[in-house]
Amino acid sequence: MKELYLCWSFDAHWRCLELEAQRQLDYSKASQPRIPPIPHSKFSPNRPPLVSKVSLRAASNHLSFITILTLSATNGIVLATEKKSSSPLTDPASLSKISLITPNIGMVYAGMGPDYRVLVDKARKVSHTNYKRVYNEYPPTRILVQDVARVMQEATQSGGVRPYGVSLLIAGWDEGILPDEQAAVEGETTEGEKKPTGKTGGILKGGPMLYQVDPSGAYYPWKATAIGKSATSAKTFLEKRYTEGLELEDAVHIALLTLKETIEGEMNGQTIEIGIVGPPADHLLGVEGVEGATGPRFRKLTPQEIEDYLTNM
Repeated sequence: MKELYLCWSFDAHWRCLELEAQRQLDYSKASQPRIPPIPHSKFSPNRPPLVSKVSLRAASNHLSFITILTLSATNGIVLATEKKSSSPLTDPASLSKISLITPNIGMVYAGMGPDYRVLVDKARKVSHTNYKRVYNEYPPTRILVQDVARVMQEATQSGGVRPYGVSLLIAGWDEGILPDEQAAVEGETTEGEKKPTGKTGGILKGGPMLYQVDPSGAYYPWKATAIGKSATSAKTFLEKRYTEGLELEDAVHIALLTLKETIEGEMNGQTIEIGIVGPPADHLLGVEGVEGATGPRFRKLTPQEIEDYLTNM
């Protein structure tokens, strides 16, 4: 009997300890605020996933005083944005929003800067290591856009990560047969030869290319568009000013006029940033005299060049 009593007392003691530990655990859980889980992919036939809507709203509202717009011309593309800081002590060189991806492709964003830097690094890695090392040439604009959009879409349905809070505008120049040259080439072909198809994204499609990429991973081409705080009013202004057959110089003037209508404060070479995709800039070649070498088509205008455009407005 004595051994049975000791055994019962031992089991009861440990049972009491377990109940006390469970009670303290329940109390700690009840005292903490309950955070509902965020669904990563909540599908609906009438609306996009919830996280994509939240990320798109963040891209529009974060740094919402910035307006970014692009125009596609017959001989190039213009990327224009405002550089604005909350403090006059900020180094102006650190406020750049337009980035070089390849010699012919540039990118600008609206949204969260840290997320944008990650996407820029991924885009450069894909262009230089995954494509140029294999094919000995830089990827076409559409291929690069697809790779960046794939990275952004995967973040909307992966556990432990959140979507990228940025909207991107990617502009580039693809080598190939230009639209005005394609008709002449088709006219020269004989009846027995196969005529070029000129499909979008094919090797024969050349000239300026402009795409927008949303946080959901959706992408689509544009002739002219705007993102950011005053995107609606900027698009309305562009619809009235944009015409087919626009030249690059005229596109720069329209971009500056649109920014003037949508931003507050003084416009000068330090508060405005412009990138253009245009004719090859041979003066930017690192090595001169190489046979067949051409300069990059994408470059950012200097503050002095921007001042000259503002003076001629």
